[in-house]
Amino acid sequence: MTLDTLDTPKGQTETPISNMLLFKLSGEMFGIAVVCVNEILDPIKMTQVPNASEFVPAVINVRGSIVPLIDVRKRLLMPPQRPSPDIRFVVLELMIEDTLTKVAIAADEVSQVIDTAALNLERIPELGARWPRDFVNGVIRHGDNLVVILNSENLFRPDPANEKSV
Repeated sequence: MTLDTLDTPKGQTETPISNMLLFKLSGEMFGIAVVCVNEILDPIKMTQVPNASEFVPAVINVRGSIVPLIDVRKRLLMPPQRPSPDIRFVVLELMIEDTLTKVAIAADEVSQVIDTAALNLERIPELGARWPRDFVNGVIRHGDNLVVILNSENLFRPDPANEKSV
């Protein structure tokens, strides 16, 4: 079991451990399961795609493969990205609509990989929640920070009702 599922079987005696990649978007700390991470790249040239959705506005060339650049800030209702020398592209390999797919996201900063137990995951209270519930599994405490754990299955799923496909 990973943190991508909040189901902890009753009577479980072992605490599942998951590795999480921590990164920042607009000053907020987020985490995604390391098993999804293919590589982390220094900034490279993005190519804007004419008439593309706001969710997938560009593509990048990753070792000869064209990879869609997902703007997760749009899905998380966050302000647009500001240019920074610390920006990194996190290339992910995910099952999207039953197909293993590479996508990339632009993170303001990639900080570290941590081990965490699924039992440390806490639901975000409805009152004051900033992010759409479908895209977030919950939060964990890491030092003095709260880390928002993303639900990669829902976050990267195309939304045909509201999004144009690339």
